[in-house]
Amino acid sequence: MSDPSWAIVRRAQAFVVEAPLLTPFRIATGQHTTLENVFFTIELANGIRGYGEAAVASHITGESVARTRDNLKKAARACEGEDISDHASFLKGFREAFTGNHAGLAALEMAVLDAWTRARGIPLWKLFGIRPAPLSSDITIVIGTLDEARDAAAAFFRQGFRVFKVKVGRDIDLDLQRVLAVSRVSPQARIIVDVNQAYDAAGTLRFLKALKAGGVLPLLLEQPVPRDDWDGLAAITHAVKGGVLVCADESVKSLADVRRAIRMKAVSAVNIKLMKSGILEAEAIARAARAAGLELMIGAMMESSLAITAAAHLAAGLGGFRFVDLDTTYFLKGPLSRSPYLDGKGCFDLADAGPGIGVVPADRA
Repeated sequence: MSDPSWAIVRRAQAFVVEAPLLTPFRIATGQHTTLENVFFTIELANGIRGYGEAAVASHITGESVARTRDNLKKAARACEGEDISDHASFLKGFREAFTGNHAGLAALEMAVLDAWTRARGIPLWKLFGIRPAPLSSDITIVIGTLDEARDAAAAFFRQGFRVFKVKVGRDIDLDLQRVLAVSRVSPQARIIVDVNQAYDAAGTLRFLKALKAGGVLPLLLEQPVPRDDWDGLAAITHAVKGGVLVCADESVKSLADVRRAIRMKAVSAVNIKLMKSGILEAEAIARAARAAGLELMIGAMMESSLAITAAAHLAAGLGGFRFVDLDTTYFLKGPLSRSPYLDGKGCFDLADAGPGIGVVPADRA
């Protein structure tokens, strides 16, 4: 690296990529029938490229593909000719431009950090820690019929998954039957219930009581109430103290949010997602949550293997993530579903990872 020109961005571009899903990905607030994400690439003066991905979940964040693409195209023009050798300072200058569009910010940060670590010959996880912790993902059972839940859980159990994240929130009676069915067809597997903001505090506690009567105690309950219902989160956390862990997802999008959660003792766990905050703030959120004694989950929107693997690098490097929810590639068709470090049972092995993230979008190699 004696030649300082290696860190100059020669060119950058943003483009939309679509990929089919094996089945619709349904949650309480909406659904994906295809992956439609914005990818971002930079090329350095030495020819090394970095790749990033913005997974746009309009029904959750209010972001749009069009706005994300436009923001990243502006960022591409601003990047060209710039020096990324001090990557943290370089990226800090872009944060304001992506206000309200943190998926776009995540794509920019991902591409820059991918290029920087490729140029340095180190895997991405080394930016966050000294050794990669092992990761084993859950698998999601999306909202659907009772038979769909039972069949999906049975198939994934045979595949080797032992943690099931059941999406609920559209029909509380059916939700109950679906969770119980998943438990019955996956003996000794652990259950996470993700409500995606669809219940209130009283309804959540009744639901947990009914699950307990059916013989199921979830390991973790994710975002049971609307994102701004901090009192509801705190009430549930207090009521189930010593039992089910209560996890904030949509409620925690920033460092300020996690500080509020800590101050109010509102939850016992936090779901970290690159698309909610960008990569650098996701790291800060994780460190703050862990320092306060909260459990950590690493999660994702509808992301391809590029962003999923980047999230795995962050979690493996930082360590301390008890819950891993990086399973969206199992719902995709084609090359964007493949990560070199992920096996068929949801296990990531980054011990021998090569430089950067290690994933190159097939049509932009």
